[in-house]
This record gives sequence, structure tokens and C-alpha cells, in this order.
Amino acid sequence: MSRLDSFIRRVCAQRDVLDHVCGLIAGLPGPVLELGLGNGRTFDHLRERLPGRRIVAFDRVLGAHKSSVPPEEDLVLGEILETAARFTGIGAALVHADIETNYAEVDAETMRWLPPLATDLLQPGGIVASGLPLQHATLQHLDLPAGVPSGRYFLYRRTT
Repeated sequence: MSRLDSFIRRVCAQRDVLDHVCGLIAGLPGPVLELGLGNGRTFDHLRERLPGRRIVAFDRVLGAHKSSVPPEEDLVLGEILETAARFTGIGAALVHADIETNYAEVDAETMRWLPPLATDLLQPGGIVASGLPLQHATLQHLDLPAGVPSGRYFLYRRTT
């Protein structure tokens, strides 16, 4: 499969997962945390799907299109592990982590720190959607929406 076809499948799966998750958190208060703003496409999608909901975006540097930059108070720049940790206990309804690199050693390190961080950011019942598989005692694996291939994206609910 070409890299282009792989990218298309990934973003289609991402859209389907985010649309599904928006339904799961509809009755759950709390902000949405976007770990990895990138070019801002998923932030923009979440902003459209969750009008009025606070969305805080994190990234190392600002690289988003100007139409997809969050308000200054909801944009946090720096190393995500360090900056997001300052939001521990915020009671997020959703943590969306699109920070995989496809470099095994980098992603292995992210899979070490991301599960406890996501758990600390979420409220009980909150959802984490990740491009990487996560393992943590308080994260319950959820099924993906129909049409999203297994292993393309990962969904979890914080149990306690």
C-alpha cells in the first residue's frame, strides 16, 4: 500500500473514531484535550462537532493552519509530557492523542508515559482515543466504530 493510501485510510479512521467518541461524551461535562495539535485538522473537526466545549490543544511548536489555532488560553506549547502534566486532575471528558511517529523507539517511549498521563487527565468515564495502543489498569478497551480496522486506532474508557 502506498503511503498516500495509508494516510487516507488513517485520516478516514480518525474522523470516524472522533465522530463516534463525540457521541460517547455528549452527556459528559469537562474539556477535551488534544495532545498533538499538528496542522490543526482534528482540532478543527472536534471544534465543529463539539460546539461550546472547551478544547485545549498541546504541541511542541505551533504548526497549525491559522484557521485551526485555538485561542491563546487553550494552546499549550512545549514538550507534551511536561505541559500536559500541569493539567492533571482537570477532569477531561476526552483525551485525543495523535502523537505516534512510526519510529519504534520513540513510540515505545510514548506508550510508557501516555497511559498514566491520560488517566490523570481524564475524569472517571472519560474517553481516550489514541493512535497508539495503551495499557493501564484503569483504562478499559472499547470497540472501534464499524468500518474502522482493528489496530488503526485505539479507544479506552477510564473506569475509576
